Amino acid sequence: MADIHITRTHKLGLAKARKLALRWAEVAEKKLDMECTYEEGQAHDVVHFKRPGAHGELHVARDRFALDARLGLLLGVFRHRIETEIVNNLDQLLAHHDPLDAFEEGLARHEAKHEGQPAHGKPHAEPHKAAKTPAKTPAKKAK
Repeated sequence: MADIHITRTHKLGLAKARKLALRWAEVAEKKLDMECTYEEGQAHDVVHFKRPGAHGELHVARDRFALDARLGLLLGVFRHRIETEIVNNLDQLLAHHDPLDAFEEGLARHEAKHEGQPAHGKPHAEPHKAAKTPAKTPAKKAK
């Protein structure tokens, strides 16, 4: 097992940080086949995420994001690459005057670049997993 721990400070406040984290959870479910549960709190929120080979939490506070993830044996081999990509993406978002807008722009660019291909780069051979389970609600909120 390999662990990833990333903490980044920001000046978004809880409301904007919450919107960004909720949007990330929605995209993680759709693009990365993650199961995400969002717990909203008074002082901070927590996004619990899991998928085969990885699980963890994203702690969302008014002044920081803290990601703790555990990678399984296969994904653990790519820990450095995964961590570097997360750090680079998060730093770019937080450097932008509107991180949520920057997230949406980056997502649109990524989708345009990979149009017609799933995240792993192979053409779709069958419907996406989420399409098979329409009862699943993205980024479920738990209280």
